[in-house]
Order: sequence, then structure tokens, then C-alpha cells
Amino acid sequence: MNVLVVNAGSSSLKYQLFDTEADKVLAKGICERIGTQTPKGVGAEGKIEHRKGDSPKIVKEIPMENHAVATKILVDTLTDPEIGVIKDMSEIEAVGHRIVHGGPYFYESVLITDDVIEKLEKCVDFAPLHTVPHLMGIKGCTAVMPNVPQVLVFDTAFHQTMPEEAYTYPLPYELCEKYKIRRYGAHGTSHRFVSGEMIKIMGGKAEGTKIVTCHLGNGSSISAVKDGKVLDTSMGLTPLDGIMMGTRCGAIDPAIVPFVMEREGYTPAEMNEIMNKKSGFLGVSGLSSDSRDIEKAAAEGNPRAQLVTKITAYQIKKFIGAYTAAMDGIDALVFTAGLGENNPELRSRVCAGLTFLGIKIDEELNAVSHHQPNIVKLSTDESKVLVYLIPTNEEKVIAQDTERLAREYLKK
Repeated sequence: MNVLVVNAGSSSLKYQLFDTEADKVLAKGICERIGTQTPKGVGAEGKIEHRKGDSPKIVKEIPMENHAVATKILVDTLTDPEIGVIKDMSEIEAVGHRIVHGGPYFYESVLITDDVIEKLEKCVDFAPLHTVPHLMGIKGCTAVMPNVPQVLVFDTAFHQTMPEEAYTYPLPYELCEKYKIRRYGAHGTSHRFVSGEMIKIMGGKAEGTKIVTCHLGNGSSISAVKDGKVLDTSMGLTPLDGIMMGTRCGAIDPAIVPFVMEREGYTPAEMNEIMNKKSGFLGVSGLSSDSRDIEKAAAEGNPRAQLVTKITAYQIKKFIGAYTAAMDGIDALVFTAGLGENNPELRSRVCAGLTFLGIKIDEELNAVSHHQPNIVKLSTDESKVLVYLIPTNEEKVIAQDTERLAREYLKK
């Protein structure tokens, strides 16, 4: 079955076209820096990296104002006579969408129906940076392929194993029940994949394993995975919680919100905009929401860019320490996603502050481990904790779920 997987992030749009029967990726790519806020001349406004099978990667710089524009570029690339792999979208038999937040409505992957779309629209408030792009992608695919089954795969699903002491917020219980307020988590498809790969490396038996998975990118989350199930995760009701990110502030003193609103006269919507789109790397550095720009500026001596790198590593270390305590130990630490896979400096900063756990990494190997598809063992033989770089493959998980549900639908 030919399955197109669409994976929309807050500033990116990954795609892969799978032949699931041959277990082969026909084409893949990523649209990056979608809507990235940078001063003129600092970084690219947008670009697409596309690879047809095993052919060399093709990179084109194209302005991408929003996800709707990026989706159009994706479609044009897949059907391009020279670099595409299909004549038209009718050759695709199913489409799988990575969805950040299923709210209180979705606990597993589902086939798209009108009712499903209505419920997904109610999830916008849970993930304001993501759900609208998801809906744009869904509507765009529906317009081109109206009769092709589409499946939603939710990042929140893998986190449903959290115990109530981890997912319950200490607000009046009635409010939590009325508005379905709880910790939902995010990036579950990625945490599911890399923790599964780590369990395979450790012998294949989930029981007794204690793993911390760090999905680090423009949006970041950290999870404690015990016995193959999520015990806790850093993102909460929405993807705003946890560590600082590209444009998101992460966890802050909640009293800051009314404090700033009262003094600046902000509406709830304006304050939400500040915390989601004007904070994090961008807010602290005043330069960019992209870590590549931050690292470059930090290396050149920019003090606010250097502060971003310090805060990020510090916060990651705090979560790793907390989750080690929650699981009563740690066997493995996994780095994945854009920063986790491709920012050796960040991995080094984090691990340098975890010597109390007996963590030791090969700094030379770490320094050259980036922008490659392989699993890399970063820890030395003397390390008491395994440390791995595991490239995430959310698309493969999404393709598998999509094929299963699409086949069930087509049998009816």
C-alpha cells in the first residue's frame, strides 16, 4: 500500500511516501523554517529538502509563510516530472497525519470522518501552534484526494499510561473534570518509537527497564518510560509546558501570567500569543527561534544567545534528574528529534551535568554524530547509564497505523 505520511510541527512539515508492502520509502523530505521569525539576512525564510528514494538530496529555498503554503509545495514536489515519484495524488492509497493533541476525545489512532474533524477542531486550544496546521494539511489532502482514506495518529495516545498522580493538576477537582484539564503530553509517537528501539537494544524485554527519552526540537518534551510505559512527561494540558522551546516559554510561575496581563493590559489571547509565539529561544535571544542561529550567535559571543544555550541544558538536566527519582533509577538516556539528533553541543552540555549518575559519553564520537540516519551509542563502556542517539521515525509508526486502519476500512 502506498501511504503518504504528513507530520506537521510548529515550524516544519515532514513527509514520507511509503510502500508498506515492500517496507520502502519512495520519497521523503521536510519543509523547514515555516513562518520562522528572523531579522532579514539571518537564516533562510523557508526551504524544502527532498529525496527521491536513494537519490541525492535536493534543497530549494522557498519562502513558506504558513503550513498551507508548505503543503502546496510538498504536493508539487511529489508530482514533479523530474524529482517526483508519482504522476498524481491518485496513486496514493492512504494518508496518515501526525496529530499533536487528541484532547479528551482520542486515545488511539482513528479513521477520519466528519465527526472526527469536528472533535479535532475542539482540540485547537490544547495545541494552538499545531492543530490549525494539522487541519490545513487534512483539508488540503481531502481536496486533492477526496476518496482516499485518511488516518489521524495522536501524540497524546502513548502517554495514556500515566498514573493519576502524574497527570492530575492540583486545581479544584471540579474544574479539572468540567474542562478535562489534565496532563496529556505530546510527541508520543516519537517517544513510543525511540523507547521501543532502546528496549530492543537492551534485550527486547520492556519489564524492568527505566528509560528517559528526550525529544528535542523547535518543540521539545522529555518522558520517563518505565517498563515500556510512560510514567510521566514534561508537556501538559498543551505543548506549552515543560522546557523552553523555539518560541514557547515552557513551564513558568503561573502568577506571571496575570502579573504581566494586568500591567500591560493584555487580553488572554494576547498573553497566549506571547507565551506560545514570542518566548523561548526567540524571546530570550531577541534573535531567532531556530537553534542553528542561536548556536552560531553563541559561538560568536552573543551573550543572550549563550544564555539560551545555558537555560536549555539546565532545564533538560532538571527533568532527567526528576524522572530518575520518579522511576527509582535510570538505565538509559535517549536523545532524538532535530536538536537531540543534530546538536552535539547540547548533548555534551546536558551529559556534563549528569556525572552523579555515572554518565560518561565519548565526546569525540558525540561531536561528529549529527545529520546521519544511524543509531549511535554515545556512552563509554565505563558509563553506568546507556546514552544513545536514536533518530526518531514517527512516520514509520504513523504509516503502520494508517495501513492497518485503511485496510479495515477498505474491507467494509
